[in-house]
Amino acid sequence: MEISAAGRFEVRITAADVGKRVSVRRLTGHGDTTEKFTDTVGVLTSWDDDGVLTITRRAGEVVRIPESALVAGKVVPAAPARRRGPAATYDELARVSSRGWRPVESERLGEWELRAAGGFTRRANSVLPLGEPGLPLDAALEAVRRWYGARGLPAYVQTATGGEGTQELLCAELERRGWVREVSAELWIGGLAPVADGAAGAGVVLSRTADEAWLGRYQRKGVSEVASRVLGSGPSVWFATVPGEHGPAAIGRLVVDGRWAGFAAVEVDPALRRRGLATEVMAALARQALAEGASAAWLQVETDNTGARALYTRLGLAAHHAYHHYREPGPANS
Repeated sequence: MEISAAGRFEVRITAADVGKRVSVRRLTGHGDTTEKFTDTVGVLTSWDDDGVLTITRRAGEVVRIPESALVAGKVVPAAPARRRGPAATYDELARVSSRGWRPVESERLGEWELRAAGGFTRRANSVLPLGEPGLPLDAALEAVRRWYGARGLPAYVQTATGGEGTQELLCAELERRGWVREVSAELWIGGLAPVADGAAGAGVVLSRTADEAWLGRYQRKGVSEVASRVLGSGPSVWFATVPGEHGPAAIGRLVVDGRWAGFAAVEVDPALRRRGLATEVMAALARQALAEGASAAWLQVETDNTGARALYTRLGLAAHHAYHHYREPGPANS
């Protein structure tokens, strides 16, 4: 916290600092003998005329603080870069992950990309807003709603928080307009070699296509011709299978794009979990990616998937940023 030469806390932020990363301390109560304080670090997304600050934290949580409760505050540098593993910007990872999961149809709105794939996954059926739409925000959002409405789909906007160059301000603007955050997840990154060294990769069969057995193990609903096109999209795609007695014991998907290897759809027969099969699948895919010149790994994981998060941590990966899908306001959200 910011402390003056006289030893007093100071508030060194103003409404002019909206959009910057800040660290604040606020008074939250009084104990028997001492006052109680809470610290918050995140992006200052608003400071309204009623004297209420809004701060968006790394994972997208919104904290509202009355100005009268502030004890100290200052602008701080952007979230520190990872101390190990590959360096990467949000923009780079957003583009890489988008190229590895392509929609069936897309259209540009300024620097925004509108993506549609018959409703198969939000990632392939949402706007990726990297830059400006070339219109005022309200007009851009109306154009987005028309575009998805013409395809019989709800309008989603994919945003990110928690990294340098992420979109806390856009998240705040969407929420002010009634857009509802439905899903949040994280994008994790790490070195590729430790993933390849995590297991022998024995018994894993790699293929350029997902056969019926692979699709039968895949847990996403609505697997169709459109889903198969999305699954097969990307610069260099591989599908991994561990054969079992009653269909695949485990599966996984890899897309190689330059230095990046993206992992997805790592799934294990529920009856065969905790036997290291997911690690074997990822190791085999990682070796293939290393052979194609990749050196860094990325993947996406739900915040409540504790098993997967424990595995990825053991393999040396860590969260880079959080991403969210906001759905257009409407009767479904009322």
